[in-house]
Amino acid sequence: MKKVALHNLGCKVNAYETEAMQEMLEHAGYEIVPFQEGADIYVINTCTVTNIADRKSRQMLHRARKMNPDAVVVAAGCYVQAQAEKQVIDPCIDIVLGNNKKQDLLTALQAYEEAHGDLREVIDINHTKEYENLHLTKQGEHTRAYIKVQDGCNQFCSYCIIPYARGRVRSRAKEDVVAEVTDLAKNGYQEVVLTGIHLSSYGIDFENEDNLLSLIRAVHEIEGIKRIRLGSLEPRIITEEFVQAIAALPKMCPHFHLSLQSGCNETLKRMNRRYTSEEFYEKCEILRKYFEKPALTTDVIVGFPQETEEEFETTYEFLKKICFYETHIFKYSKREGTKAAVMQGQIPEQIKAKRSARLIELGEKNRRAYEESFLGKTVEVLVEEKSDVNGKEMWTGHTKEYMKIALESEKNLQNCILNVQIKDGREIIH
Repeated sequence: MKKVALHNLGCKVNAYETEAMQEMLEHAGYEIVPFQEGADIYVINTCTVTNIADRKSRQMLHRARKMNPDAVVVAAGCYVQAQAEKQVIDPCIDIVLGNNKKQDLLTALQAYEEAHGDLREVIDINHTKEYENLHLTKQGEHTRAYIKVQDGCNQFCSYCIIPYARGRVRSRAKEDVVAEVTDLAKNGYQEVVLTGIHLSSYGIDFENEDNLLSLIRAVHEIEGIKRIRLGSLEPRIITEEFVQAIAALPKMCPHFHLSLQSGCNETLKRMNRRYTSEEFYEKCEILRKYFEKPALTTDVIVGFPQETEEEFETTYEFLKKICFYETHIFKYSKREGTKAAVMQGQIPEQIKAKRSARLIELGEKNRRAYEESFLGKTVEVLVEEKSDVNGKEMWTGHTKEYMKIALESEKNLQNCILNVQIKDGREIIH
């Protein structure tokens, strides 16, 4: 029995694909082992979202080769897809599986063994309408399952390489999603997170009327599923009709990640983001209209090319105004192959660091304010695992708003849903 070690880099979509490849290998009789010395095959699902991600992908590939010079090294996913035009991507790689080819891992391993030579399976990802057929019945997490329902992106933000690595929007059939979630529910999962590269675009490539709302409603009907979350959303999908509809679904979690990137209209325009700060604010207000105390989270890029002090201050004030629960701050990093990488007015690193620190401090203040607003209130917690909390072993889980809660109990609470009163804030951990 051959031993296979897998390693994932990048987003939740990549993580889903890696787990699907692992399940595929297990069903075929391979033994899954930790990513360390001694494996016969190493599978690395790579990332290319930044130059740093490229470097990490190369490092993991070389680490695999070093751990066993005689092993078969498989490089899958975005990094190798973005490098597809190169005749030789990296000499340490034996098998290259671009996006939409991870489903062919088993046949690729067999073909490599028969041919005893390098194997390259990379399609023109920008000219395919096929959705890659991957399926899961279990995941690494025992209570929450991430479900990939969509791939590709049509947005072409000026800083982003992903449309070139993932291709155009391709949506997974609603019936296939329902079948997978049904299997997961039978295996004890109570919470699902619908995710994709550009989730808001789900269904735009269908000839029928299926869209993200109809998918959510279908998943909502599955017995055993108690909670539904959504991955990152673009503001345009947040309409009165959409929010009113999902707010009427009891299983819907009031936790929404709306990707902002900047609170300044001039910066947003250079980023090729297709909304204004005023429109974004309106979307947040719609969510707060139909959900009580929804947890709104976001991403912000600081130091984007040509960002002036005035533009930064505009973003700072905008974040104060909206008061997100969590704000993920990223210092702009050049990504070769994007328009932003060759823009004039690149911002020095020390200025990026200063701006980043200010936004992180503001984000922490906003987070504390949101969490303190729950003091004295009773919340529903899905208990997930035992964790070390300040040197003490406690049960931990998340509320519907995705606040992490710690509980003391001698009982086994894993996968239990409990109502818990937040007394003094010590229950909330980070």
